[in-house]
This record gives sequence, C-alpha cells and structure tokens, in this order.
Amino acid sequence: MADGLDRLWTPHRMTYISGEDRPEGGYEKPAGCPFCLAPGLPPERSLVVARGTHVFAVLNLYPYNPGHLLVCPYRHVADYTELDQAETVELAAFTQTAMRVVRQVSSAHGFNLGMNQGGVAGAGIAAHLHQHVVPRWGGDINFMPVIGRTKVLPQLLSETRELLARAWPS
Repeated sequence: MADGLDRLWTPHRMTYISGEDRPEGGYEKPAGCPFCLAPGLPPERSLVVARGTHVFAVLNLYPYNPGHLLVCPYRHVADYTELDQAETVELAAFTQTAMRVVRQVSSAHGFNLGMNQGGVAGAGIAAHLHQHVVPRWGGDINFMPVIGRTKVLPQLLSETRELLARAWPS
C-alpha cells in the first residue's frame, strides 16, 4: 500500500548498523580498532584532520551533522580516567580548536560535546575513547532524522576533511 512518502535511500549506513565493517575479533584490540589504524593511513582515506602529540582529530565516518569530529588519543584506552595528564590537556585543547575551526569554516551556531563511556552508554567503539564534537545550527533537526531516521549531509566527507584540515592551525 502506497504511503505517499518520497524515499531518500542511505544504504551505506547499513554497513554501520549491521556491523559488517567490524574487524574480525572486534574493536577491543588495537589491531582491529579504526582509531588505532587511522593515524597510519593517508589523510584522504583516514579522514584525519589534525594530529597532535597525544591526540588527533578525525571526521566521524557516520556523522550526525556535517563537520562531526572525533578527538581521539593515539593510545588505545577505553575510559576517560585512563588518560594521563598530558593526554587530558591535549584532548581538551583539540576540542576547543575543533570548535573554533568548525565555526570558521561553517558558521556553526553551537555544539554538542560528549563521550559515551561503555557500550551500555551508547559507545559504538567502546574500547577506544573518543570525544564527539558535533556542530549544530538553528533548525538543523527537521523531519528527516526525527521521522525518517535519515540524515541529509550536504557535503562529501573528503570535502569536509579538506576544509577543516586547511583551517586547522599549525
């Protein structure tokens, strides 16, 4: 029976939803962890935007909004309390820089910042700590994600990565 709705298909999300892209053995070990692997890949493949001494910023492969960044320690740790002082300080500084850069390139009105600690708290990759930096704009929540459970992203991830990487201070 026809319901009169248009469809915007996002089949690429099924890989994430079904877990098909999970490495054999899961994310728990560094050998299968995408956050451990990303810094060693070319930027266009890894989506790494900036690198620090202890942490790096990478675009979320499955973003909530355009410019959705993750700030990750290089070290494979699961819990915020496991970070040492230098990692904690640089993670905070990178989060601030991420906000400044995203505001500069896309005029974000606000941000959601957060860490999901453990699978029960919603962490998709609970074995490797990561801070979400999600840009927000007035009116960015509409019927698509609320009713259609689909997010429309107006820019390719590679283009977003290039914009942010160019604007990130050296």
